[in-house]
Amino acid sequence: MTDTEIEITADLVRDLLQEQHPDLAGLTIREVAGGWGNQMWRLGDELAVRMQRMDPTPELQLKERRWLPVLAPRLPLPVPTPVRFGDPSERFPKLWTVMTWVPGEPLDHGSISRGAHAADTLAGFLLALHVEAPAEAPIATDRGAHPRNCTEGFENFFQAVAPDDIAADVRAVWDDAVAADAWEGPPVWVHGDLHPANVVVSDGTLSGIVDFGDIFAGDPAWDLAAAWVLLPAGMASRFFEMYAHADEAAIRRARGLAAMKSLFLMLMGQNGDRGLPGGKPNWGPVGRAALDRVLKGV
Repeated sequence: MTDTEIEITADLVRDLLQEQHPDLAGLTIREVAGGWGNQMWRLGDELAVRMQRMDPTPELQLKERRWLPVLAPRLPLPVPTPVRFGDPSERFPKLWTVMTWVPGEPLDHGSISRGAHAADTLAGFLLALHVEAPAEAPIATDRGAHPRNCTEGFENFFQAVAPDDIAADVRAVWDDAVAADAWEGPPVWVHGDLHPANVVVSDGTLSGIVDFGDIFAGDPAWDLAAAWVLLPAGMASRFFEMYAHADEAAIRRARGLAAMKSLFLMLMGQNGDRGLPGGKPNWGPVGRAALDRVLKGV
């Protein structure tokens, strides 16, 4: 059995806790649906165990362990914060981390009904996050670049799922992003993977941000794309008004990246419909709705 084929069960999680953190082993353990690179288990009411599953290296969890304790105290929304480290062992040869649980429902299974509040909340969160990162901050390897350097990824998604009736409009948005000026400010902290499965909602608005495994220092446009990917129709303009630090070029880059992210969600939905590993059937409609918002502009 290979590492990726190890079956992660509640009994395994409990055994690992008993071996390395026995004071936590008596808490209730419940599986959390979803996840691909990592699998999550609720641990009691306030904690969760993040188990490395399909991620080929421990880098993502190590980044969260290193940087979330630094960032969390100044962020205005709850984020998962590591509280205990699990080391690889003979029983489970990968990393696992005990983290604080962020209550709420993932947006890909929920909805935002208080759009203006959510736009203000997202803007406030990103303003707090997007500060100059230290020199030792991680640099992205698969994202974070100017859209002009991401054309291969865009084309793959575009060819796979772009609807014929709007394909020309989607490409026009992307081409405009490619033509936009590059980010000229200092590298800032960027979450890097803001999509509906990585934010939680409650009471009709955003209530937490999760999965910081892709965090990096770079262009904030990668997060600003969330104005279309996460928020209801018509809220992007309010978001950018509240954020107030994005110039025209940043908004153009962000809109193009939002188009690419929307196509990615649609592709994951298509993969789910086909029963492919990692596919998410419910992401298809979510991605198409986001793409429609992108095409309507700011």
